[in-house]
Amino acid sequence: MLLPHAVTLAQARSYLAALADQATTIDASSAYEHALIELDRVHGDEVPTIDSDELCEDRAILLSMATAALEDLDRHGVDALSIELIIAMLDDAYTLDSL
Repeated sequence: MLLPHAVTLAQARSYLAALADQATTIDASSAYEHALIELDRVHGDEVPTIDSDELCEDRAILLSMATAALEDLDRHGVDALSIELIIAMLDDAYTLDSL
């Protein structure tokens, strides 16, 4: 994995972790964690560390940033279908979080 790919992946993981930490319900937190686990699985568990310090606390902004980072993984050769499935999981988690 090249450095730009690792940076993008670390950003996506950090945003997902921040969303899980800030979720309003246990179900929503678990759904965000499942999206993070799937992202790690797609990368064969070769993943950079998460840095959620100093991230925005607005979940809508975090969702937008996470989605953008996930979409950017396509440039680094990650399977587009896998990315779309993770984004769908993220959207489902956000819906749970908004209830």
